[in-house]
Formats: sequence, structure tokens, C-alpha cells
Amino acid sequence: MVSKLFIDGAAGTTGLEIRERLAPRADVELVQLSDADRKNPRARREALNEADLVILCLPDEAAKEAVGMIERNDVRVIDASTAHRTAPGWAYGFPELEKDQRAKIASSTRVANPGCYPTGYLALVRPLIRAGIIPKDFPLTVNAVSGYSGGGKSMIEEFEKRDAPTYTETVVRIYALTLAHKHVPEMKVHAGTTHPPVFAPSVGRYYRGMIVEVPLQLWALPGKPTVFDLYKTLGEAYLGEKLVQVASFDRMMDARDAVKSGKPALPFNIGDFMPSRPIDAEMLKLTNGMELFVFGNDKTQQARLVAVLDNLGKGASGAAVQNMNIMLGLPETEGLV
Repeated sequence: MVSKLFIDGAAGTTGLEIRERLAPRADVELVQLSDADRKNPRARREALNEADLVILCLPDEAAKEAVGMIERNDVRVIDASTAHRTAPGWAYGFPELEKDQRAKIASSTRVANPGCYPTGYLALVRPLIRAGIIPKDFPLTVNAVSGYSGGGKSMIEEFEKRDAPTYTETVVRIYALTLAHKHVPEMKVHAGTTHPPVFAPSVGRYYRGMIVEVPLQLWALPGKPTVFDLYKTLGEAYLGEKLVQVASFDRMMDARDAVKSGKPALPFNIGDFMPSRPIDAEMLKLTNGMELFVFGNDKTQQARLVAVLDNLGKGASGAAVQNMNIMLGLPETEGLV
């Protein structure tokens, strides 16, 4: 069975990436509008109601408007904007986040695609909060750097269009200095914390890819968990997942088995937590997955949780296609691996 799909905002960065992933597929038929009709309310309304599933790649207010234009009750919607990520009645489109998340996405007619930064943050902290390792009221900080494509048209222009008044040749700059970034509410709500994290994002002079990092003072956590406790919890949370993986978890599980067999209590040291390759923001660019790392030192009782992903892949378009597959009853990673 072929499903009809309409991408409202198909000419934007996220929309174009979704179309690229869907181009080779025969199980989805795109409902397309001409350049003129994309701005024609009547033509948009017809396309929104003709489709089996709609993906909104629009600014927040335009996304809300588009939802209001849908008259058919059976039209399913994925919103890639920030507009509905904490809204009642909308499923949160992060299939790996909770054990029942896929079922919620599959049964919902309204799914909010996660933000790129929250995807990395939630992947790292939600399993630890769920396990009680991080208390719900613990003060958390998240540092991150993204390629400039994550800022949309205006930020792309800032880094690429030399004759633009906002053009800059800076290598890295920080932003969101008012501590009111639009991603923070979904970080708080979907992590299940009492307080929002301190979010410290930056943008670099490269197009795509990101690192999201959560530092932890283990001595300040109840029970003073070890670095291995963090690794074990994350590894078990994503065991068997195709698009979210914990780096070298198998090696760490071997270390756990060594402990159980009566060998030295910690048969690994800080060197065992070092990756076999440098970790950089572009290492997963042009992919649809995310890799998680745990680095730490039990002597200093400190840890760094790190997520690497493509902000246009698992952080946007790849996530939208994954959610689309689930909602349409198709293989979840079709077109993504």
C-alpha cells in the first residue's frame, strides 16, 4: 500500500533532507505543490487534507496554522517545529526514549519531532533519571556545539552569505545568553526534572553535526554512583537499538563480568574510557544515528556524558522519517540505514 505524504515547508533545509531520504522509496507518494501554490492558502489546505500523513517543516506559528487547516480526522501529522513538543495530545517523537514510546507514536495522529539538542540531552539523562541515579531535582548543565545549519536560513546566511549584514567569519560563538532557549522546555518536560537545565549552546563554522555534553559531579549524586554505573544504565537502555548506540558497551560489560568473577573490583581505569578515535562534531554527519559516550574518573568522582549526532539527521529529518515509518506501519529504519 502506498501512502500519500505532504511536506509543508518542503523547500526548507529540513524538508529538502526529508525528500532526499524518501526519493528512492516506492511505498510513499509525495503530494507536491508548485512554487506559486506553496504560498496559496487554498492549495495548501487541499494538500494538507489530501495526504495520509503531513510533515510540517515550518516556523512555530505557521505550523499551528497548518494544523488548524486540517479538516480530516484521519490525517496524521508530524510537526518538526517547536510548537507542539510539550503540547497536550501530542506524542513526543523520540522512539527510543521510553519503552512504550513507539506504541504512543504509532497510535497517535499528532507527533512532535524532537529538537536536535534535546535529542542528545534526553538520550543521556533520561535513563539515569528513570533509574534514580540522577534525582529529578538535581541541577543539570548541558553544553553543546552544532553546525550552523541547525539555525535555519538566518544562521546559514550568517556563515555563508558574504554580502549579508550579519555575515561573520568567526570560528565558534556562543548564543542563547538569556537562558531562555526554545528547546529548554522540552528538555525539562521529557527528562522529567523539577528544574530546567542550564543550557549552554554554541555554533561552529561547519555545516552539520553536533556534540551534546552533560558533565556530572558523581560525588554530589545520591549513593555516589561509579562511572560504570552510568555506562551500564545507558547501555542497557539502548541495547538492541539500531539508531542509538552506546560506544563500546560490550567491552564495559566484559569488565562487569570480570568483577563478578572475583577479579579486581575495577579492572579498568581512565584509559579504558578513551575512544579509539577522536570525537568531533562531524563524525556522524550524513547519518541518521546517534552515538553515546561515557567518560569519567572514579578517583575524582566526575563524569562527562557525550552524545554525537547529525543535527539534520537524527536531530531533524532522519527522526521525522523514523516517526513517519512507525506511524504508517512501515519498517522503522526504512530509508535510514
